[in-house]
Amino acid sequence: MSSNISASLLTFCDAPENWQIGVQDPATPSMEGMLFFHHQLMFFLVMIGTFVFWLLIQVLINYNAETNKKSFKFTHSSELEIIWTITPAVLLMFIAVPSFSLLYATEEIDLPTLTVKIIGHQWYWSYEFSDFAVEKGSVLFDSYMVQTKDLEKGTFRLLEVDHRLVLPIKTHIRLLVTSADVIHSWAVPSLGVKIDATPGRISQGALYIKRKGLYFGQCSEICGVGHAFMPIVVKALDVNNFVKWLFNKIENN
Repeated sequence: MSSNISASLLTFCDAPENWQIGVQDPATPSMEGMLFFHHQLMFFLVMIGTFVFWLLIQVLINYNAETNKKSFKFTHSSELEIIWTITPAVLLMFIAVPSFSLLYATEEIDLPTLTVKIIGHQWYWSYEFSDFAVEKGSVLFDSYMVQTKDLEKGTFRLLEVDHRLVLPIKTHIRLLVTSADVIHSWAVPSLGVKIDATPGRISQGALYIKRKGLYFGQCSEICGVGHAFMPIVVKALDVNNFVKWLFNKIENN
């Protein structure tokens, strides 16, 4: 791979970075909602943590053995009990309402334009586009991790695969996830997707990618000795280029 291709690859991909603390940039409406809820929740956590820390400091300063030689008798306060009961309840309401809205939004599945079936194996993924009837059957291919010795310059170790899952942007996509052996989990952080692949069951999820790019993920369920070696790479293209890729897959299937 040339240096120009390597630079463009590293520029337009969503993958973990060294010393990263926050989440990756969102590429779907559901992930944007998760990020917004995270920021909102952090506001309440910082506020509550600061208040509790201030109370602890006040207790250490005003109620130690030097300032209070003799302990005071505890007196009952109905007003105080009402305050410390109602205040957390109100805070929970501010947290619960957007949380339920986000949960509903992530579970809602619009009328899909495209359906992708994802099958987990020990230790690789299979992808099937069953909406398109071809003579040899549906479009089906396996995706294996690229070994370190076979990596091209500019690609990620333990994250690159030989066949990427290509999906169109600004399209309602239905994901059908299952497993052929043990429990796996198909997870891509930037897309806000984490769906368990359970043998004998089909889990359903929705996906709407807003921008083009490369999105890296991994199996998020401990599925055996090869668990760390079944990455996921989603390549999001505009609809026209996706159709070209799909026709190429159909011809070579």
